[in-house]
Amino acid sequence: MLDIIKQHIEATPGTCGGKPRIAGHRIRVMDIAVAHEQQGMSPDEIVSMYPSLTLSDVHAALAYYFDYRDEILRDIAEERRYAKEVRLTTPSPLHEKLQRRSAG
Repeated sequence: MLDIIKQHIEATPGTCGGKPRIAGHRIRVMDIAVAHEQQGMSPDEIVSMYPSLTLSDVHAALAYYFDYRDEILRDIAEERRYAKEVRLTTPSPLHEKLQRRSAG
């Protein structure tokens, strides 16, 4: 069974930050996990969202996620912390433009 998952999941340094992803794609296992676990999407709905994936790809990603759940959840949390930090430290050009417009 592990060989089947290896056919669908790969991790390559320099691609997607070295995070596990669907083989031949830049769609990470964590992207599939978030869609399924946190957005409540079924595997069929995920395939509809990413039409280049097969149902087998999605099921392999979910199997990988459940095998390495703690690691994937840490990656998701780390990515969210980083996104929050960027939002707080990088000014939004749109927000700045709206502020100038309101002040003027």
